[in-house]
Amino acid sequence: MKFLNLLLDDVAKPIPDWISKSFPIIQTILIIIVAIAAVAIIVASLMTKSNPDGGNNAITGTNDSYYMQHKGGNREGRLKKIVVACAIVIFVATLIYFISFGIYVGFTQ
Repeated sequence: MKFLNLLLDDVAKPIPDWISKSFPIIQTILIIIVAIAAVAIIVASLMTKSNPDGGNNAITGTNDSYYMQHKGGNREGRLKKIVVACAIVIFVATLIYFISFGIYVGFTQ
């Protein structure tokens, strides 16, 4: 019960000046990061070559060529890694944005 009172008392305090000035800046930076990562995903997706047969053998469902086994080291593999990394960046930045927005709105009410 004492812990709950500490949490409630902490919310009732006025907003520190550094919080009211830094949250909009942090949120703007996060939006810019998301936009840059989204553009990087679009560019990387446009740079990949299309594969009409899906990349696998139609009978066995696998392709055991040297190219397919070492796919991470070639251009398509690197582009795929870029897309996955940018998607993770977008997810984390968006999550941080909405958490910070919730905290900021919680401070102002």
